Amino acid sequence: MPVVRSAEAVTHEIHGARFVSYATPLTGSKELCAWRGEIPAGTEAPAHTVDREEIFHLLVGELVFTLDGRAERIRAGDTVIVNAGTTLAVENPTDHTALSWVTTSIGLEAELADGTRIAPPWAN
Repeated sequence: MPVVRSAEAVTHEIHGARFVSYATPLTGSKELCAWRGEIPAGTEAPAHTVDREEIFHLLVGELVFTLDGRAERIRAGDTVIVNAGTTLAVENPTDHTALSWVTTSIGLEAELADGTRIAPPWAN
């Protein structure tokens, strides 16, 4: 039975945010990846287009989530469904770190506005 202890989670940092990876093929997952996102106060992540669906659940805090140009303030307890092909940007305009739980299918890639492609290790 694969069990990932919190001390065994792998942490990655990019664009001012921290991604604490729990479920990946390296930890025994066959289809899904899951991680905790930590978005510090004042962070504005660059817009990027994802090639797979992501389910984003906000555990703590508030964020401004922009999907295909439409901004929405979300609060702890809210869930955002990001469909494949959607361009998203995340901003934390508050003075507290926001915590999220995100799931997607293995192999997620994202493309930044400048054409740069990212295959985040917490989703592969």
